[in-house]
Amino acid sequence: MSWLVLVVSGVFEAVWATALGRSEGFTRLGPSIIFGVALLVSMGGLAYAMRDLPTGTAYAVWVGIGAALTVGFAIVTGAESASVLRIAFILAIVASVIGLKMVS
Repeated sequence: MSWLVLVVSGVFEAVWATALGRSEGFTRLGPSIIFGVALLVSMGGLAYAMRDLPTGTAYAVWVGIGAALTVGFAIVTGAESASVLRIAFILAIVASVIGLKMVS
């Protein structure tokens, strides 16, 4: 159960990171509210998962999922450019997250 909560929390990390960027310094209400809600869900889930998982592993997985999804979303929406190397490095992050799960 902790792994599932951790993965969902990582997804919410990508949500709050994207909303933070779109909030324009908290001057836009909608993205600012999404940021706050997603941040609470993400951190709460991370805290829950860390009751059963080692801190370093949980944090690395959480950040990895959030980072990969944030960059992936930015590429898909055209906010950032795609390149073979960029996609390869995102896949390396995903592989690392899977590796951490496999050795835990």
